[in-house]
Amino acid sequence: MTNRRYRIHHLAEAKEQGHKIVVLTAYDAATAALFDAAGIDILLVGDSIGNTMLGYSSTLPVELDDMERATRAVASGAHHALIIADMPFASYEDSPAHAFASAARLMKAGAHGVKLEGGRRVCEQVSLLSGAGIPVFGHLGYTPQSEHALGGPRVQARDEDAVADLMADAIALEDAGASAIVLELLPATAAERITDALTVPTIGIGAGASCDGQVLVWTDMAGITPNPPRFVRTFGEIGQALTQAAESYASAVRDGSYPDSDHSY
Repeated sequence: MTNRRYRIHHLAEAKEQGHKIVVLTAYDAATAALFDAAGIDILLVGDSIGNTMLGYSSTLPVELDDMERATRAVASGAHHALIIADMPFASYEDSPAHAFASAARLMKAGAHGVKLEGGRRVCEQVSLLSGAGIPVFGHLGYTPQSEHALGGPRVQARDEDAVADLMADAIALEDAGASAIVLELLPATAAERITDALTVPTIGIGAGASCDGQVLVWTDMAGITPNPPRFVRTFGEIGQALTQAAESYASAVRDGSYPDSDHSY
């Protein structure tokens, strides 16, 4: 780790130099500090907080208040990573003005940029935000806020017409001023074509190895989520370790071995 802050211009440098961009979600100060110390480039304050932390079955119930609070917490724990905050459902779709008001709250909470879902239909929002100095990440492919329209978490762009439509969305987002584009649940060949066509980096999640970077939900990555998606590789068994720690604590309290003389005043 260096002491420098990872910033928006480092994204373009990474794509140009072929350096992969590393992204993890974070929702609180404690994990943000750990991931920051590990050298993660970007911390995404995802609306996946709904599924992972708030007990919802989807991202749709997440409110802007939830995202603002989580963003402030992550910003207090991370001092090197770029912090990107998700714009939750119904906080930007209806108008550029609404999008700006929502994004401004997240930026004031400590975000360095925001992410929103959709292609050409949100380009006016992207243009206004980027023109106002708010970096914007796009999100194409499977977009969780549209899960009911898409029929659930399914691989997108399986035929040539769908790939061409997605390509048009990606280029439109870039032209509108997006700094990067997340590609979710796409065939690897489709993601590679889009990545090659853009000058801004792509961040893949279930979209193959050719994207300019990768993002995972941290609870999936760390082995906390039961039955994670097929594209997830588990890099630790934190869920198992945490369960064992809690069991050991409970046992020690119940048998009277904690606290002992070494842990008393």
